[in-house]
Amino acid sequence: MIIEFTPDQQMIREEAQRFLREQSSSEATRRVVDAGASHDVGLWNSISHELGWCAMAIPEEFGGLGLGATEVAMLMELTGARLACVPFWSTVCLAAPLIEAAGSEDAKTRYLGAIAAGEIAATVAFGDLSVADPLAVTSVKAVKSAGGYVLTGKVAQVIDLAVADLVIVPAKLDNGAIALFTLERDAGQVIVPLKVLDGTRPIASLELAGVAVSAAQRVDAGGLTAAAAQSALAFANLGLAAEQLGAAQGALDVTLAYIAERVQFGRTIASFQAIKHRCAELVVGIAEARSLVFGAAASLGEADADESALEISGARVLASDLQFRAAEEAIQLHGGVGFTWEYDPHLYFKRAQASAALLGARDAHLDSIAASVFGDGGQK
Repeated sequence: MIIEFTPDQQMIREEAQRFLREQSSSEATRRVVDAGASHDVGLWNSISHELGWCAMAIPEEFGGLGLGATEVAMLMELTGARLACVPFWSTVCLAAPLIEAAGSEDAKTRYLGAIAAGEIAATVAFGDLSVADPLAVTSVKAVKSAGGYVLTGKVAQVIDLAVADLVIVPAKLDNGAIALFTLERDAGQVIVPLKVLDGTRPIASLELAGVAVSAAQRVDAGGLTAAAAQSALAFANLGLAAEQLGAAQGALDVTLAYIAERVQFGRTIASFQAIKHRCAELVVGIAEARSLVFGAAASLGEADADESALEISGARVLASDLQFRAAEEAIQLHGGVGFTWEYDPHLYFKRAQASAALLGARDAHLDSIAASVFGDGGQK
């Protein structure tokens, strides 16, 4: 497949690059991290309200722009390159696709429209962020009551929970089925911020001690189906792969800027052959990963769902490895200062470590690919 951006897509990309270069600098990211803030308020307001990025892939019938996965992947790549401290992935790649895939018509109209308009940030309380199928795992139980349901349980780690205006909670019903419930701010839940490795992406635990919700807060259309879960998780993994690709590019950009200025033996170290080769390898790796990510984005919704899921799993594996390698090279090519707080490589390294553990580590995705190719998980 030949991947070529349309003029409109190229314009979106160029304008997003310009905006993030001005509004999401290293200094802006560090201010958020140093303050322990949940997100960059001004940046998020611009992205969600003024620029309409949250509306990109939401259907026009629900107030969105009706574009697609390619446009979202573009923006995820660019925000990843800047380590932008905004709940963009959780809102656009976790919550919105889950509502679109599994939600009732009322839920889609109400919540997708609000997301598209930039009125709310949202997230999903996955039972386990580290497994490949987090929607199949939940520690929350929903018991029917006279006025609706009562939710009880604890979710250990929820991304962007502290900033989310809306959290989607998968919960197990008495019959074993998984239903989806929405909680707005101050609905009786307890939010406990956690100390995390990656300060650019906050995580908190969610505690539900008999929280009563109305029947209208159940937003799934008759239970979460396997097809709906697969569709939602495919979009989430695609967005994460694009973000990892962007973070690899960001780490390389930081490195190139440094080696162009660092002088040793009377010349910049960027002129040394060994360093040129290491940077060139990253450039090739990024180009390869970008082709796979955007190829998967272009085929999402067009190709068979199982085939798309495998392509996205491949993109996740490649992007995870690349992100870690780019961050590692950034630290090494910065020399002694690569480990210090004053320079940026550690921010990219921490994001690489944290992102690699989300929605299934590389081995889980490789197992899925092997099981499909060999039919036996690659055991023979």
